[in-house]
Amino acid sequence: QVQLVESGGGLVQAGGSLRLSCAASGRTFSSYAMGWFRQAPGKEREFVVAISSSGGSTSYADSVKGRFTISRDNAKNTVYLQMNSLKPEDTAVYYCAGRRRYSVSSYYGSYDYWGLGTHVTVSS
Repeated sequence: QVQLVESGGGLVQAGGSLRLSCAASGRTFSSYAMGWFRQAPGKEREFVVAISSSGGSTSYADSVKGRFTISRDNAKNTVYLQMNSLKPEDTAVYYCAGRRRYSVSSYYGSYDYWGLGTHVTVSS
């Protein structure tokens, strides 16, 4: 069983930056692809970005390309999401997810483990 704990959310002004972290328990983190999803109030959960188990492959939603960067440190069992040039429409609860595959996926149903989420609020 893998537990995921997100941190780093908060309130930021439009144009600002935040860095989210997701710490994973267990000794098999390096074999899991990881992803970030988000859910805004009244909306469905949506894919943000994913990274392969090795970190060599990434996939981004069009809405965040060029602004967000995902990375991982397998030695620390942690995945990061650097968010720059934040917009009010980025306001959401951000969830970290892991799947027992090496490759990336944008489909939330393919992920096996989920964190409880961290709130990100971007004010205009």
